[in-house]
Amino acid sequence: MTTLLNYFDLSVQQQSQMAAAERLYPEWNEKINLISRKDIAFLEEHHLLHSLAIAKVLRFAPDTSVLDVGTGGGFPGIPLAILFPDCRFTLIDSIGKKIRVAEDIARQIGLTNVTCIQERAEDEKQQFDFVVSRAVMPLPDLVKLVRKNIHHHHKNAMPNGLIVLKGGNVDGEIHPFRKTAEVTPVCRFFPQEWFKEKYVIYLPL
Repeated sequence: MTTLLNYFDLSVQQQSQMAAAERLYPEWNEKINLISRKDIAFLEEHHLLHSLAIAKVLRFAPDTSVLDVGTGGGFPGIPLAILFPDCRFTLIDSIGKKIRVAEDIARQIGLTNVTCIQERAEDEKQQFDFVVSRAVMPLPDLVKLVRKNIHHHHKNAMPNGLIVLKGGNVDGEIHPFRKTAEVTPVCRFFPQEWFKEKYVIYLPL
C-alpha cells in the first residue's frame, strides 16, 4: 500500500479495498496460476500500480462506462474500479476460471460497480465510453474487435476510445495509428525501474 499512497490520494475505503486485493490475489494464485510465482511478490507495483497508470492519463468522469477486455484476474479493471467508484466497469475474459477469480475478488472487497462476464471480445455487443486492456493482443487486432463497442456520446476530457497498457517496442503496433495515437511512458508517472519501456497508449475511436 505504501507505494500506491505515494501517487494516489485514496480514501480510507479505497485503501482498505486495495489492501484486501493485495491479500486475496496471492491466495487465489496458490489455486490458479494467474501470475508467475516470481511476479506475485511484486503484486502492488507490477499489477495494481501498473493498472492505475491509465488513471494518470485520464481521470474518468462520474458515470463513465469502461470495458476491460481480456481482464485475466481483474487487471486493469479492478484497481481502476476501486479508484473510480462512480464509474461502471465490465470485465470480460474467455477463460472461466480467471473470470471467477475477478468476480470473487470484486465481491470480497465490496466493489458494486463491477460486472464480470466470461466471453470473447467479439461476442460483446454493448457500447462503452472506453475500452481498456493490458497487452492482450496486437493493437491493430484489438482495434478491429472493439471499435463496435465505443459509443459517441462523450463526457470525459478526452474523446471516447481505447486505452491500453503495453511494454517493449510499440512502434510497429502504433504505426497504423501514428496520426491519432498518444503514447505516454509510464515512467513519467512512476520512476521505478520496472516501468521503463512500459507505455499507456490512447487511441480515440
